[in-house]
Amino acid sequence: MSRPQQVARPIVRSLRQATASTTATCHSRPIAIRTFSSTPSRKDETTTTTSTPAEPSPGADAQKKASPYPSMIKQGSEEQLSQMLSPELGSRRRRAALATTGSVPFEQLPYQCFQEARKVLAQDRAEKVAKILAETAKIQRLEAADASTFRGGEAFKQKRLESLREHVERLKILADINDPMVKRRFEDGQGDMNKPIYRYLAHRKWCAMERKIILQRIEQFHIVPDLLPKFEPTMDVKMMFRGYKTPPGSILDSRITETAPTLRMQVFDKGERLFSVVVLDADVPDAESDSFKKRLHFLATNIPWGPAQDSLPLTRLGGGGGDGGESAASGPELGALAVPWLPAFAQKGAPYHRMTIFILQHADNAPLDAAKLQALYDGQGREGFSLKSFRDKFGLDPVGFTMFRTVWDENTADVMARHGIPGADLEFKQQRVMSLKPPRAARGWEARRQKPKFRHLWKYTKRIKGLKYKRGSL
Repeated sequence: MSRPQQVARPIVRSLRQATASTTATCHSRPIAIRTFSSTPSRKDETTTTTSTPAEPSPGADAQKKASPYPSMIKQGSEEQLSQMLSPELGSRRRRAALATTGSVPFEQLPYQCFQEARKVLAQDRAEKVAKILAETAKIQRLEAADASTFRGGEAFKQKRLESLREHVERLKILADINDPMVKRRFEDGQGDMNKPIYRYLAHRKWCAMERKIILQRIEQFHIVPDLLPKFEPTMDVKMMFRGYKTPPGSILDSRITETAPTLRMQVFDKGERLFSVVVLDADVPDAESDSFKKRLHFLATNIPWGPAQDSLPLTRLGGGGGDGGESAASGPELGALAVPWLPAFAQKGAPYHRMTIFILQHADNAPLDAAKLQALYDGQGREGFSLKSFRDKFGLDPVGFTMFRTVWDENTADVMARHGIPGADLEFKQQRVMSLKPPRAARGWEARRQKPKFRHLWKYTKRIKGLKYKRGSL
């Protein structure tokens, strides 16, 4: 809303109220309030009045006070609209509409255009459902047919069946994609992700912005090719530390990352699968070789996951708490812990460390041996961990990614002391590289002013480290 509209609307409302009060006084009759309207009001429109009780109920007064704009949805400034209902319900205009329509069900809102549109959508959905039934019957007949009757044999039959099943899935999405109830449930976070329409809407929303941000972080921080030669995320992964959302690539305090995060993961295809979670530090300084190496901070495997699940607290995977107490044991419904959580840390003077979180899907949903992984990578096996080697050795496919960064701060030494991590007293300094160029003779402005009469200018030309020039020395 523009600023002129914000200034003019209160004035217009005041004039309307004054006109309404004058009219009510002159004619001695109540003014009807149009709660719902599908067309704009006109001056020559006849207003129908209804009889009202002499004494209004206290509940009606409370409802009127709670909703400052009971008659129209578009009234009020942006600040006033933003205070209506929960921000999780969508835009400010939608929250204002929900706050002013009372207990009327969404599908029964008495807007003529809305109801007519629902009739058209219902007819279109019926046509799509009829096509789905016809295609499903065709699939059943094709499954019962003998593969020898086809020119291409069994390969042609399976290819044809796969094409028909994909067509049925597309029809299911097209049947519900324009339904306002479906869109409302999805915006409110109440959609059933086992249904293809909600998975499609979630994937479209993720590709609109969040996937682009993840791809930008992968390119910006050189995740490819530093950790993997090629990587394209296909699932949505978010992380939360201590209940707070963390944007990918943020620099976090070491006290916050002392405990393992909670991952919000969303897949967009049907069926259950097994995941492994790897947390990797890609920037561990190696002073001996004057380079960097990698360190494994967390590894969990055999995590069953489906489209209806969305939250994975790593602290529940048997030892990810990092608080020194007895950790929760990992069960078959949560997966198996191979390498417990190691807090993120960086020595003083070192550049920021890229703490990467990868989600890897198992091939053919085959579980891995957690005891074998613990023997390979726990303890000394953390140092020099290679994600590419781990992927190739166990046949895993990276599908999800997020990251954060860590630097030395005022809490890093305490965190390292609590977890017995050495190196808190180590400080990295940049090595001074001396120039190999030979001394350059004076030239230009400096060469023309080497005589004693320009002594007052020598302070601008003789500032050389280690040499002192005094009056009368030359």
